[in-house]
Amino acid sequence: MSELQRARLLTAAAQVVAEVGYRGMSTARVSTRAGVSRKTFYDLFIDREDCFLAAFDDTVTRIAAVSAPAFEGEGRWREGVRGGLSVVLRFIGDEPVSGSLVVVDALGAGPRVLERRARWIATLSSIVDLGRSEVKPGRDPPPLTAEGIVGAVLSVLHARMLERDSGPPVELLNPLMAVIVLPYLGPAAAKKELQRPTPKTRRMPPRPVRSPLDDLDGRITYRTLRVLAAVATLPGGSNRQIAEHAGITDPGQISKLLSRLQELGLTHNQGRGHAKGERNIWTLTVKGREVEQATQAQTAP
Repeated sequence: MSELQRARLLTAAAQVVAEVGYRGMSTARVSTRAGVSRKTFYDLFIDREDCFLAAFDDTVTRIAAVSAPAFEGEGRWREGVRGGLSVVLRFIGDEPVSGSLVVVDALGAGPRVLERRARWIATLSSIVDLGRSEVKPGRDPPPLTAEGIVGAVLSVLHARMLERDSGPPVELLNPLMAVIVLPYLGPAAAKKELQRPTPKTRRMPPRPVRSPLDDLDGRITYRTLRVLAAVATLPGGSNRQIAEHAGITDPGQISKLLSRLQELGLTHNQGRGHAKGERNIWTLTVKGREVEQATQAQTAP
């Protein structure tokens, strides 16, 4: 479950930063947006910079997962760069919040994020500089060529992300490719890149989302889910109230189902129970809310 909560916090962090910037990002805002407690936040991250850094790393990892195969699947450097860049531009178009986090928002984050960003740029520069293998003898570009190219590409993307209605990022593929190949392959190759057909815009496959049901230790029956939904509807309800709402008439059956949910960590009994003459008071745990919301989403028409 901590994996799910961590993913929710990373998503919330990116959304909060997109709305109020890194300066306006706070642990309280991120926790509230994610629907988890601040204690859970600090169980997973040291501070807001640590959370932002994790979101940055997560996004870069996801970009690399789809762009690296596109680059490596081509035989020549030029086509590999075009394939990888095309995938990156589509990713940014499909997930503008994540794209802005690594291209725009990271510049205003803390020193650890800037250091990580510099390492990312160094990796991109090393890939671009593989173009030296296709340079004609005697035309070697200066040492900082690749670093300058990556900086220029990121600068263009930065400017476009700050503009409204700037069009799909994939439309920049040909102009950016011309910038990349010019120092290595010359003006004729750059001109050809400008004249190539622009790829059709298509959405990237959605990011797989792990369901909280996957982490449950045991099978959940339809009747158990009805009881879970009843607790969600009647927080603080007694056994009798939960049973009536769930349509269960057997007192022994409702006790067993509530005990099962408690064993799974989905409900919590805030009362002392009948052993002490006081009624049970049932509420959902954080995990219980996640499971109940997930089941609602799966059964919604």
